[in-house]
Amino acid sequence: MGEAARTLWGRSRRLWDRSVLDASWRPVAMLRTPATWLAVAQAPLAFGFGLFWLVALVVGLFLSLALSALWVGLLMLVGMMVLWRAGAMLERRLLRVTFGLRIEDPYRPLPPGRSVFAKVKAMVADPATWKDLIYLGVLLPIAMAEFVVWVFVWGMVGLLLLSPLLAVQDGGMQYVIGPFTVYVRDALSGLWATGIGLVLLVPALYVTRVMAIAHALWARMLLGSSGSQEENAQLRERAERLRASRARGVDAVEAERRRIERDLHDGAQQQLLAVAMDIGRARAKLDTDREAARALIEQAHAGAKSAIAELRNLARGIYPAILTDRGLDAALSGLAGRAAVPVEVNVDLTERPPAAVESIAYFVVAEALTNVSKYARATSASVLVTREDGWVVVEIADDGVGGATSEPGGGLAGLADRAATIDGILTVDSPPGGPTVIRADLPCDW
Repeated sequence: MGEAARTLWGRSRRLWDRSVLDASWRPVAMLRTPATWLAVAQAPLAFGFGLFWLVALVVGLFLSLALSALWVGLLMLVGMMVLWRAGAMLERRLLRVTFGLRIEDPYRPLPPGRSVFAKVKAMVADPATWKDLIYLGVLLPIAMAEFVVWVFVWGMVGLLLLSPLLAVQDGGMQYVIGPFTVYVRDALSGLWATGIGLVLLVPALYVTRVMAIAHALWARMLLGSSGSQEENAQLRERAERLRASRARGVDAVEAERRRIERDLHDGAQQQLLAVAMDIGRARAKLDTDREAARALIEQAHAGAKSAIAELRNLARGIYPAILTDRGLDAALSGLAGRAAVPVEVNVDLTERPPAAVESIAYFVVAEALTNVSKYARATSASVLVTREDGWVVVEIADDGVGGATSEPGGGLAGLADRAATIDGILTVDSPPGGPTVIRADLPCDW
């Protein structure tokens, strides 16, 4: 019973949230959609709302202008401006209830601080303020035209549907519908009129839907954001994302530079210093103790080989040569071959992505497989690289114990920062007990 109730509630919520602009035009769906009946109630509501605002604006603005030579008139003008902006906000909420139409407040942000003059100046300079005034000023004539149509359509349908009750009360009725005349003498004959009313109910719904769509489009044009404002908002949002991505990218590059310096100082540099010392000691013993000199030279040779291997690994950590020469498939197969667990690699790309995308995909897989070897206690892992529209998607999954998190300063956080340098996204799904799935979505212009 509870599940059925939740299902019914979910369906009703979906019907309720459907805008009148995209709701179904099928008669049965229109009868079931709450937005249809709310649109029926909207016409008289808009008429009353428009009448109120016409009177309020005419009286308020007339008095404000008449007293504008005094401070009180200017204060009244400011109050009227705040009032009609509040009325437009209320109208947007009413349109959300009656039409399911979401219109966000398009106002520019007010300047911070306590300066009332600066805030009033910003409201005066905001085009949305004056569009609100135009909407409220012409709302009454538009709502009056809608109300006339509403009274004719729904008045006729309502009378026909209630004919049996009205006939009993009034002792008979007569309707003239175009060339037809319908006589209702008693409740039984009124059933015929009720049938006609049911037939006319569907055209009445269509008329109401057309009026609602016209009103919604007009309201969205005046009460909503202009195209340039929406584009500017989107550009500001994208600029903010790019600014954050750039900052994270700079941090990632700086952390990579420090890692390279640390590895050079603690690894190859120390080994090369030891090689130089061994060679110096061998040169000093070359004339007096050839065997000791030979042992020192062999030790220096081994140290040089170790330093070369260290430098090779360091260069692979900066940008692997195999990635440049043979592409992502071969480079990831090389990573899988060095992993501590069996790794299945599947690269499904018809062409090579840009070098930046390949590099980030490679290091995401490298770090993920390193974590699998160190922490996951997994028995197998898989790597999948595919293309989805304009994105390269990299997924690494393992059957380990899970619990992986992206913590600040950690390896996964560093990968997220690296992906952010090209506006990519890294997500980690690793519930306790596993499995773990690390996914990187990297934008790619093919």
